[in-house]
This record gives sequence, C-alpha cells and structure tokens, in this order.
Amino acid sequence: MRLEGKVAIITGGARGIGRAIATRYAAEGARVVVADINATEAKSVADEIGHDAIGVGVNVAQQTSIDAMVAAVVERAGRIDILVNNAGVFEMAPILEITRESYAKQFSVNVEGLLFTLQAVARQMVRQGQGGKIVNFASQAGRRGEALVAVYCASKAAVISITQSAGLGLIKHGINVNAIAPGVVDTPMWDVVDAQFAKYENLPLGEKKRQVGLAVPYGRMGHVEDMTGAAVFLASSDADYIVAQTLNVDGGNWMS
Repeated sequence: MRLEGKVAIITGGARGIGRAIATRYAAEGARVVVADINATEAKSVADEIGHDAIGVGVNVAQQTSIDAMVAAVVERAGRIDILVNNAGVFEMAPILEITRESYAKQFSVNVEGLLFTLQAVARQMVRQGQGGKIVNFASQAGRRGEALVAVYCASKAAVISITQSAGLGLIKHGINVNAIAPGVVDTPMWDVVDAQFAKYENLPLGEKKRQVGLAVPYGRMGHVEDMTGAAVFLASSDADYIVAQTLNVDGGNWMS
C-alpha cells in the first residue's frame, strides 16, 4: 500500500472525483479526511469508507472554516501528510453576460479557496518538519480559453500558475506541490455543465455530453476512477522528484 500511515485531506471529498480519490487513498493505506461544504455528506462518506476515515465540514471560501478544519484534523489525527485541493465550482456565460457575482463566486472557491487551503495545510506541514504532498485540481480548461467558460478557464489557469509558484516556494521544506488537469469527466457536475451548454447552444439535454465524449481521442469521457491513479502517484514517494508540474489526465485531449 503506497500511502500506508499517511493522513490525507481531500476537499470536495463527498462526491465525484473527490470521493473516488478518498476511497482509493483509504485502499492504499491512508487515513482519509473527507472535507466538504456539506458536513453531513462528508461524515456519511467517511463512514462508508471506514479505515478510521474522518468526515469534516469546510467552506474553502472562508478562512475561519479552513483554519477550523486544519485544527480539527490535527486534533483527531495528529498530523497532515497529504492535501488534495479538489473543491471547485463551475458556471458559464457568454462574455457579454458574465456578472461580477459569478466571477467572485468562482474565484473565491477555485482560486482563493485553493490557495489559502494550501497555505494553511503547508504551514502545518512545515511545523511537522517531515514534508508532505499537495495535489491541486486544475483542468484542461486552464490550458485554453473557451467562449462560454471564460471565468472558469481563468480560474483553472490560475491554479496551474499557483501550483508552479507554490511548488517552487515549498520544495525547500520537502513539500511537493503538483496538480492534475482532468479533461471531461463524467460526474454529477458535468450534468450541470451539459444543461448550461444546452441553454446557450440550443442543444437537447445530453447532447453536449455525448459530443465531448466522442471527441476524446481515447474514445469516451473520463470516469472518476481514471483520476485516482495519478492522485495516488503524486501523493506517494514515487513522486518525490516531481515539483510544480500539472499532469494532464484527459484521454489525449491536450498535449503539453
């Protein structure tokens, strides 16, 4: 088991990719902390996972909530070895219709929330003095702009940039910061995305999802389980010499 004895926080851990990673990490020997804005769901998922998993509520858009989560994990588990910054939100609109409210919402979670969760956990890792692993979730949307998705694309481009800067700034403490950039992944969130594309592109529900799946060179949309191998690798000692990188896990959609 590649994560034996490690304590790992996964934000947005109650659903989708986060839940799949939490389950896989537990199977790899980690004590998992399922952290989610829905505390009830987080605790339910932790109970289902077992292996002494912990469920905690966290709103990454609020510093007090981040700090309380870190304190609760340290109190219950004694340390933090791994952070997966997975919590995120998505909205779309044509350029002429973007609102400040939508911009603020997406950046407060996808960028500020990620950065200040990373900071709080990294401070704890530095205090522990034994390094750690931080895995941020970017997106193929951070690699290129999209006409209807300007704010989300910009927020995920910021994640890639933060990963580079934090990786360079924290490796002297033995903390590896890297990221994963998924492509199109079949999650409940993508059903929301599909509905928004249907609205703006005048498509029947399900059509955009079908189109993007067919366009993936691999031949289908990603499954949440497709993300877990990379997440385990980047959190393991096998990735000790990997610093400030963003790994594409997208079925061949993007090459960089």
